[in-house]
Amino acid sequence: MRSFLGRDILSLKDFEREEFFRIFEVAEQMEPIARSRRNSNLLAHKTLVTAFYQPSTRTRLAHEAAMHRLGGHVTGFADAKMTRAGDWYQESIKDTVKMLEFYGDVIVMRHFQQGAPHEAAKWASVPVINAGDGWGEHPTQILTDLYTVLREKGRIDGLKWLAVGDMRMRTMHSLAYALTQFDCPVTFVAPPEMSLTEEFKAELRQYSLNFKEAEHVEQVIHEADVILVEPVVQPDYTKARDERKGEVGQTPANYKITRELLERKAKEGAILLHSLPRMDEIPTDVDITRWSRYWQEAFYGVVVRMAILALVLGAME
Repeated sequence: MRSFLGRDILSLKDFEREEFFRIFEVAEQMEPIARSRRNSNLLAHKTLVTAFYQPSTRTRLAHEAAMHRLGGHVTGFADAKMTRAGDWYQESIKDTVKMLEFYGDVIVMRHFQQGAPHEAAKWASVPVINAGDGWGEHPTQILTDLYTVLREKGRIDGLKWLAVGDMRMRTMHSLAYALTQFDCPVTFVAPPEMSLTEEFKAELRQYSLNFKEAEHVEQVIHEADVILVEPVVQPDYTKARDERKGEVGQTPANYKITRELLERKAKEGAILLHSLPRMDEIPTDVDITRWSRYWQEAFYGVVVRMAILALVLGAME
């Protein structure tokens, strides 16, 4: 297994099976720190730089909370409009990153351009973590989802997944790449205009991913041990900011996970994941059911980012 020290975390396509479990092993060691709501001194002499060119609540704050829990420091920006990258100068990624690497020891970047964190990693002498790049990938979110499944179900292999939403989403790309390393059949349900591209399906077949597609969630939800949902009504992820103008459409019934559907069709032991934010694809009355795990995900998201930071910065081997 390759060392994580100084390593960029850009794509789950790069991950080997053992590397997933090493992150999960370290995450479990980090859990007592997070659960006790205390900060350690594991990274007391390190600084995290956040470079968020797109809005974020959970991803940015989870990384920042993780760094604080490890005793480290945080600096950076949450709105590119307030930087030289987003004003009149339109500073390049190269120039921005060459500055940021002197301000901290690891850079976490979210960007509306697919591949931007990869470009940043070319120029940075410190590790770069991809916090979402346009329609590209979102590796730390899917690491969080997998760790949530491991902690809630006790295993990952042998579980059947149902992924519902827009298959252009970066989370769906990272999920598909990740599941190539596990014995996990997955069914994708998406509107036709948001379904897996033929190119991506061909790539997944090359990786021997066991997957199929369905038109309606009701047709396949009874098979699922893990139900992962993303919106089909959402902004354009190729924009720095896409603010709502007027009313937006509602989620079609084919892609909505209701309490009634869960009670009627879902396995009793299935778990329901969502990276959030949500629209109406999961109504709020699902929150208190035995299936929902998205609030637990929020906790595990901090723990997983603690593990990643500890590993890339050398506090853990």
